[in-house]
Amino acid sequence: MSTNLTWHEAAIQKEERQQKNGYEGKIVWFTGLSASGKSTIANAFSRRLFDLNRQVYVLDGDNIRQGLNSDLGFGDEARKENIRRIGEVAKLFIDSGQYVLTAFISPFREDRQTAICPAGSRRVTAVAADGSGLLPRCPARHRAGRNPPDA
Repeated sequence: MSTNLTWHEAAIQKEERQQKNGYEGKIVWFTGLSASGKSTIANAFSRRLFDLNRQVYVLDGDNIRQGLNSDLGFGDEARKENIRRIGEVAKLFIDSGQYVLTAFISPFREDRQTAICPAGSRRVTAVAADGSGLLPRCPARHRAGRNPPDA
């Protein structure tokens, strides 16, 4: 990383956003097998939060890989970088006072912890979408057939 970078403080501090919104931004990190329902659950929860007048955004694994992370493959190192980038983006969202719901396979526990811990543990909730009743159908549901997470 370059050493000649300076973080520019925002004119509106996250505490001001929290006071105006009446809540603080949070990350809800959905993880699980491919096609286990992570995105479906995240989007349903997003709708509920939106209906409760919360600012919310879903970061979906397939969507992110079509843009920001389109340069990454699916090997171990690429998966780690994928999750690192998502953690950085999610932190920006919560600093802006939003709820950010992430839906990623995120196969490596250590990478998930590294990505979300700097946000502060009280600002993060991890949810495992285990695909209850869906496990035999998961590979059929997901066209990419990616490797399952190590949980």
